[in-house]
Amino acid sequence: MSVNKVILLGRLGQDPELKYTPNGSAVCSFSLATSENWLDKSGQKQERTEWHRIVVWGKLGELCNQYLAKGRQCFLEGRIQTRSWDDKEGQKRYMTEINATSVQFLGANSERGAQTSADRPSQRQEGPASQPAANGGSVLDKDYQMNPDATFTADDIPF
Repeated sequence: MSVNKVILLGRLGQDPELKYTPNGSAVCSFSLATSENWLDKSGQKQERTEWHRIVVWGKLGELCNQYLAKGRQCFLEGRIQTRSWDDKEGQKRYMTEINATSVQFLGANSERGAQTSADRPSQRQEGPASQPAANGGSVLDKDYQMNPDATFTADDIPF
């Protein structure tokens, strides 16, 4: 038996980037910072920040692109995936990333997200994703899940 599960709570280091594969599947990527604080032996506060590359597929990726922005906090679950390729000089390169399957948007609406949903109602998402949460919260309080039956390979990533 084996388990490959990642749970992260952090802040975006950049605005998300949305692209589409040749077959039309959406793929969103962004960096997420997680920080650890502690006191060293001399009592000085120390901090270490770890940066994670996040990839989100399909409708969930489109929602991340719409509602997340640099500095915005999010909670996500997914799995670690490492892919490799040969660069222009023929050297083998590796990239480890988190393939997110669940993303929860935290904190206040960013200007970008608020503008997208309020100022352009004709482009709002239809269906459950555009409806307020049952508890009276906004769409940003919801937890979105990726279809577990969807399968993507490293060759599908357009970057």
